[in-house]
This record gives sequence, structure tokens and C-alpha cells, in this order.
Amino acid sequence: MKYASRLNSFAACPERCWGTATYKPTPLELIKRASGVRGLSAVDLNFPDHFAGTKPGEIISFARDQGLTVNGIAMRYYSDPGFKLGAFTHPDSRVRQAAIDLTKNAMDLLDQTGGDLLTIWLGQDGWEYPFHVDYETIWEAETGAIREVADHNPRIKVSIEYKPSDPRSFSLLSNLAMTLLALKKVDRPNLGVTLDFAHVLYAGELPAFAAALIQHESQLLGIHLNDGYGRRDDGLMVGTVNLVQTLELLFQLIRKGFDGVIYFDTFPDATGLDPVQECENNISMVNALQKMAKRLTGQTELLEAIKRQDAVVSQDLIRRTILGD
Repeated sequence: MKYASRLNSFAACPERCWGTATYKPTPLELIKRASGVRGLSAVDLNFPDHFAGTKPGEIISFARDQGLTVNGIAMRYYSDPGFKLGAFTHPDSRVRQAAIDLTKNAMDLLDQTGGDLLTIWLGQDGWEYPFHVDYETIWEAETGAIREVADHNPRIKVSIEYKPSDPRSFSLLSNLAMTLLALKKVDRPNLGVTLDFAHVLYAGELPAFAAALIQHESQLLGIHLNDGYGRRDDGLMVGTVNLVQTLELLFQLIRKGFDGVIYFDTFPDATGLDPVQECENNISMVNALQKMAKRLTGQTELLEAIKRQDAVVSQDLIRRTILGD
């Protein structure tokens, strides 16, 4: 599998790379540090954050010179305080259009670089209180904006990343069902879903189940691997809490022929972990679990147990695969 990582992770422990704990590295310096990770092949860039003061072509060419490709661009509306009350669902139509236009600008930039994946996380679109919003109005605004964005450039794949809350108390696109319902309403062939492991846990869902439904009803355009306890977006290292669920997700991806990039959306910067070592640990974990998952996809006894819903047999086989006889 091809691996990418959250670029901002590499701002962690700046003293180990740049000599001082207060140093704020530039996007190019973050890319340079990320290039030191063994097994990493790509990075994702945030828009507009990572493009402020740097020409897009310079970033792309610099990443290539470091042996990395740009997997895609992720929209970040939080960089503009004007979107605190909503991006696509803001009550002011001018602000909504500004968010749409910003997204179109990112698509144009992506098209110029030859990339084709735009990830949209609409964390600003939601509410806090009862009687805070008109639910039907914001639903129409959200889906209408997604349609306008998708139609702007059908070559660009637009992937919706859902999350239950944060920064809003309630996100409009909070779970798998709401996201698939929105995509069904918009009905454009270049739309799909990004599955973030910790977000799925936070939504009370099972990652492999979410992947299966996305692949069945839409397109699985992105995988963000991490881990957590399901109470918030923890961003922990892959497989450290929910090892078996991570294995099942990889099993599902391999069975259905997922050939996209695995992106590590983890937060070593939150607790001062060395970001290079942390990312290499994620890669080693996924490589190990992927080998197990590949073996399991060819294990007739397991496939038959799943077919007849025999949990005792399936769990015995998983135990032996992970722990040995």
C-alpha cells in the first residue's frame, strides 16, 4: 500500500530538527522532515493554510524532489474566522458563496498540479443549541453547495470526511448514514467518502462496516488511519487500541480491491512524540496487519464461518492469526 501522513504532525518536537522548541517550521520544512520517514510515499496539503506565502508549483516540485508525491488537498475552513457559524451552511448567502468559491479555488489549484483528490471536512457546518438552526434550510444549503463544488470540475474527486462534532457541538454530516444520504441527494459521479478510523469510532460505528457500506453505496476515496477510544478524535497511533478492528478494516479493503493511499491522521504533536518515529511505527503496524489480512482473505475456513455467522470459529481463527496457536 502507498502511505501518506498528516503534514502538520511533523511540526512536533521542533527542537529535535531545528534546535529550538519554539520554532515554527514552514510547509517546505515540514515536507523535508516527512521525507525522512522510511516507507512514506506521499503527503496531503491543507488549503489554504499550506499555500500561504508559497507558490503551489514550488510546493509540488519540492515534494517531488524529496521523493514524495502530493496525494491530495484537504479543505480547512477553520483558517477563516468568518466561517465559525458555518461554511456551506452559514446564514449569510455571501459567506456561503465565499466558502464555495474557496473550495473551487482549491480544485483549480489541484487541477493545475495534476492531482485529483479533494477532501472536504465540514466541521464548521452544524449547531450548538435547540432552536439554533432551521434543519431543512441548512440541509438544502449543504447539499446544494456540495453539488456546485462537484460540478465545478468533474475530473476532481470530491471526498466528504464526516465527524460527529468538533468544533461544533453537532455536525450536520455527523455519521455514515447522513453522509451517504447527502451524496445520494447530490448524485454526482465524482463524489465519495473519506473514512477516518477515529471519527468512525467517535460516531459509534464499526470501521469495516462503514467501509463496506461506502463501497457498496458510494465510493471509498480516502482512508485515514489512526486510533482512539471513541469519545473524541484522539488521533493515536494505528492499532494501539483497536487492533482487531484495524485488522478487520484492512481485511475489508483487501477483499474489495482498495488501491488508494493510506493516510495517517495521527497527532504526535499533541504529546510531543517524535513524528518521524511515530509515522514509521504506523507504517510498520499497517504492514504487519496487512500481511495478516491478506492471509485471512484466502482462508476458506474463516470465509465460511463469516458466511454462516459463526462468531466462535471466526474469533478462534483471528486469535490464532494474531497470537499464534
